[in-house]
Amino acid sequence: MLVLLPPSEGKAASGRGAPLKPESLSLPGLARARAAVLDELVELCVADEEKAREVLGLSEGLRGEIAKNAGLRTAGARPAGEIYTGVLYDALGLATLDAAARKRARASLLVFSGLWGAVRVDDRIPSYRCSMGVKLPGLGALGAHWRAPMAEVLPEAAGDGLVLDLRSSAYATAWRPKGAAAERTATVRVLHAPTRKVVSHFNKATKGRIVRSLLETGAAPGDRAELVTALRDLGYVVEEGGKAGVLDVLVDEIH
Repeated sequence: MLVLLPPSEGKAASGRGAPLKPESLSLPGLARARAAVLDELVELCVADEEKAREVLGLSEGLRGEIAKNAGLRTAGARPAGEIYTGVLYDALGLATLDAAARKRARASLLVFSGLWGAVRVDDRIPSYRCSMGVKLPGLGALGAHWRAPMAEVLPEAAGDGLVLDLRSSAYATAWRPKGAAAERTATVRVLHAPTRKVVSHFNKATKGRIVRSLLETGAAPGDRAELVTALRDLGYVVEEGGKAGVLDVLVDEIH
C-alpha cells in the first residue's frame, strides 16, 4: 500500500544536521525537476525579498521564511517526518510509533511537496516554504511543473498495490493515477456526519489517526473493498462516496 500525504504549511526548524544531499532523496527520477525548483526558489529569495514574498504568498509576519529559502543549500537537514508538523502529523505521531510501525511508515508513506515533488518520511530535507500552488517566474505553476516527472516515476512507486490518497486538492494536481493505478486508488474524505460537510481541522486530524491506525495494526488492504473492511474493523464509519474510488469517513464530534 502506498499512502499519499500532503505536507504541512508550518514546519519544524531545520536544526544543526548535515545540509541537504539532493542525490540521497528517494525517487531519483525526480532529481532534475527538483533541481529546477530549488535553483529558482533560492535565486528568487536571494535576489528580491519583496518579489519573493509576493510570489510565495507570504504575509509580512512570514517574511522570515524568505531567508530560510535563501539558505536551503546550507541549512541543516532532518528526516521529512520530523520537518512536517501540524494537525495531520500531530495525529499521525510518527515519533511515537513502535519499531514495526515506523518501518511500515518508511515503506508506505509519500509526502507531496511543491519543492521536492514527493519524499519519503526518512528523506533528509531542510525546512522550507513553497506550496504546490506557487507560480515561480521561470517555471510557472508548480502543480503543472511536476505533472510530467511524476507521471514517469509514481506508477513504479505505486507498484500493483492499493494507493490511499489523502492529499489536499492542490497537491493532487501534481499526480493523478491513471489506468490500472487509478482502479487501485482510494481517495478518502472526512465528513462531519450530521452536516456531511468537510471541516478542515478535523479532516486533517482524522486522516492522521487513520494512517496511524493502519500502521500500528499492520493492515495491508489490497483494494478498496479491503480498505473499507479494515477501516470499519478499526471503528470508523465508512460509506462509498458519490464518485468512483471515493470513500467517506463519517465522524460525529469535531475536536
